[in-house]
Amino acid sequence: MMERLATTPFGGGRMTARVFAMQKQVAQAQAKLAADAGGNDTGTADKWQLIRALTEARAAYGLSDRTIAVLEALLTFHPDKVLDGRAPIIVFPSNAELSVRSRGMAPATLRRHLAQLMDAGLLFRRDSPNGKRYCRRDERGVVEEAFGFDLAPLALMASAIHEKAEAARAEARRQQALRAEVTLHLRDVAKIVEAAISEGRSGPWADHQLSLAGLSGRLGRSASAEVLETRRVGLLALRRKVEDDYLKSLSDEEMSANDVQNERHIQNSNAEPTFELNGHDTNQAEPPAEGAAPERKALAISLKRVLAACPEIRSYAKDGIGTWAELVKTAALVRSMLGISPDAYQKARAAMGDGTAAVVIAAILERSDQIRSPGGYLRELTRKAEAGKFSVLPMIKALE
Repeated sequence: MMERLATTPFGGGRMTARVFAMQKQVAQAQAKLAADAGGNDTGTADKWQLIRALTEARAAYGLSDRTIAVLEALLTFHPDKVLDGRAPIIVFPSNAELSVRSRGMAPATLRRHLAQLMDAGLLFRRDSPNGKRYCRRDERGVVEEAFGFDLAPLALMASAIHEKAEAARAEARRQQALRAEVTLHLRDVAKIVEAAISEGRSGPWADHQLSLAGLSGRLGRSASAEVLETRRVGLLALRRKVEDDYLKSLSDEEMSANDVQNERHIQNSNAEPTFELNGHDTNQAEPPAEGAAPERKALAISLKRVLAACPEIRSYAKDGIGTWAELVKTAALVRSMLGISPDAYQKARAAMGDGTAAVVIAAILERSDQIRSPGGYLRELTRKAEAGKFSVLPMIKALE
């Protein structure tokens, strides 16, 4: 290999202070690596992992997907999988072959993307005396000198590229979480307002609809995290107002946490309260036969177990769920968002008891994507409860 590599461009290409400075930095990094082989940064990188990381971090380097495609094509001309930046890595494809490996990219377009890669400091030109790209080999086939594109800067930037890729992934996860939360708030607020209006409840629902319309504008795929956060904060504040107004509109009967029948009750004396299910022992594999006298052994189902099996309902509780009364209160709110009519829910409470009905609502919410008609499903369970053939325990077990 030549002792001194070409550092200036052929023909009309201009040498700039920025290019000179980048070349100096690469030479210094290579010298440092040669003097300290035991450091953490080895100057080597798997070229395909590096391309993947650069694709994720392309915004940080101002690169387009087509520019990275050209770099990927250049990497195919280097036979080794690992790039070793401790020495020059020169590839010398012809324009025609580089165009083929770049999916037929036009020469002018290729030149533009190559210039962007050089501006980003990812590669250097090592031009020959006549501007051609080629290599000379000795009698054993070993390359003595080569002219073309030097990929050593890319290998030396591997650590920085991977760090920027990780930062890009973290930002993408943040934006995805914000976008999901915005979508959930939009859906929940819209359904609560719709339910309140359809049920004829008192409250400033028209004002809430106007506020929701102002926060429902389309968010493009390129929306920044700041824009998403602003939308999230606005929707969260509106959701709290809507939920408060809806809860205020509920009657005492709807908010009651007491069972309709004396034999169905919520035991609040224990730190982890439990309840009976229609007086039946829910440990039984099958419900008692119709007409058979139910046993009075009650299975204790803890609130903790219910919430572990049905965690989704927690997100609808403004101040969390720590008691059965809070579960029943939250279920009354979720019922309307599932499209279950007040009549269907009232009949379920009468047949099952408030505690059991609340657990059923939590279970339906957990599988709302699989249940086409939550109202019809609840009515069917209510009929089974009225016939003494319903146990909520299998529902909980199926979700655990």
